[in-house]
Parts: sequence; structure tokens; C-alpha cells
Amino acid sequence: MIEILRETEKRMLGAVEAFQAELAKLRTGRASLAIVDGITVDYYGAQTPLNQVATLSIPDPSTITIAPWEPKVLAEIEKAVLRSNLGLTPNSDGRVIRLNIPALTEERRKDLVKVAHEVAESSRNEIRQIRREGNDRIKRLEKDRKISEDDLRDGQEKVQKLTDTYVEKIATIVKKKEQEIMEV
Repeated sequence: MIEILRETEKRMLGAVEAFQAELAKLRTGRASLAIVDGITVDYYGAQTPLNQVATLSIPDPSTITIAPWEPKVLAEIEKAVLRSNLGLTPNSDGRVIRLNIPALTEERRKDLVKVAHEVAESSRNEIRQIRREGNDRIKRLEKDRKISEDDLRDGQEKVQKLTDTYVEKIATIVKKKEQEIMEV
């Protein structure tokens, strides 16, 4: 049963980490390298992540700079940024590409908060699914007479405590992200 609890907690932690990674991709009006994480560039015929062909930096809160290691990749990077549907237009000076992050409108901020809450809800559902699977495994142990009814109840209480803890972490993270989004 200890192994089941350990595995359940590990999976719940993974769900929270995936949730945080998903939230990091939301554009908040502030420059973040997570925005360009999913962009791949055609580099000598292979789709290569942007951070493997260029140096990425944030010189100020509203700008991301992309400095390709090879000048001939500059045009491919520009195309990749435009294809990415980020809503950002690359500005190139021939050596460096600048992505200016525009300030968000009030309406766009509210839309982003809704998206953050939707992502949070799907993560909470994932944690509840993990709880259900953990409880089912514990019930199977009791059914196979490997643990007693008291151990079953104890195990289910521990799984519920884990669930409550991780659902609370998601609530805290989404509240912080909401404040960050609504900050002007």
C-alpha cells in the first residue's frame, strides 16, 4: 500500500508540474522565454527547437531577443515565429530578432484568466482521476485479502489528503497567475 501511495503522490506532483508548464505558456504582457518554448525551426532539414539554434534573452520586461548562432538561420527563425500563432511580429536588424510583447487589453486579460481557470480545472480533474485509480488499487488489495478493512479506510484517507493537498496547490498557483495577468 505504501508503494501505491508513493506512486499516487508522484503522479499528482507530475500533474501539478504539467499545469505549471501550461500556465507558463500563457502570455501575460510580460516577456517570458516560456512563450517561445514550443517553436521549432527548420535547421538543415530537421525541425529543431529554437533554443538549440539561437541565444534567447529578455533585455527588458516587454522584449525577447533571439540571436541566431548562424546568420543564415535568421530567416527561418522569423518564419517559425510567424507560423507559431503567438500573435507576435519578429523585428530583425540582420543579426538579432526582437519580439515586442504588447500590453494586454482589459478584455484580453479577462480571457486569459478564463483560460487559466480552464487549465486549472482540467488539472484538478486529472488529480481526481489519479485519486480514483489509487483508491481502486487499494480496494483491489483489500478484495484480494492482502490488507484489512481498517487499512483500506486508512489508505483511502491518505489518498484523499494527498488529493486535497495537490488541489490546493493548483488553486494557489492559479490565483497567483490570475494576479500576474490582471496586473497592469
